[in-house]
Amino acid sequence: QVQLQESGPGLVKPSQTLSLSCTVSGGSITDIAYYWTWSRQPPGKGLEWIGDITSDGSTYYNKSLESRISISRDTSENQFTLQLSAATPEDTAVYYCARGRGRAIGWGYDYWGQGTQVTVSS
Repeated sequence: QVQLQESGPGLVKPSQTLSLSCTVSGGSITDIAYYWTWSRQPPGKGLEWIGDITSDGSTYYNKSLESRISISRDTSENQFTLQLSAATPEDTAVYYCARGRGRAIGWGYDYWGQGTQVTVSS
C-alpha cells in the first residue's frame, strides 16, 4: 500500500521560507508511471495546485506561485520537498502531497497524504 506523509513546521514567520517534505512508502518516487504533487487548501477556499515533480526530477509549477516555488526530491530517502519562499499570511493553508498517475495509466491522483496545517504568522 502506498502511503504519503507530509512533515515540516506548522508555523512559519512572514518573509521566511515555508518548507515541507513528503515521505513516500510502498512506492518509489522514481517510478516512471507516476508523478508527485503538492496542493494546498487555504481556510474557506478550494484546493489549489502548487506544483509537480516527475519521476526523473522535472518540475512544473503553478504560474501564480512559480517565482516562489522550488520542488525537489531526495531519491535516497524516497521523499520530495516543497519550498515556498517569501511566505505571507495568505500562504496559510493545509498542504497536501499526493501521487499522480501518469498519462500511460490514465492520470488522476490516487494516493494522498493526510495534509498538514501551516500557518504563516508573526
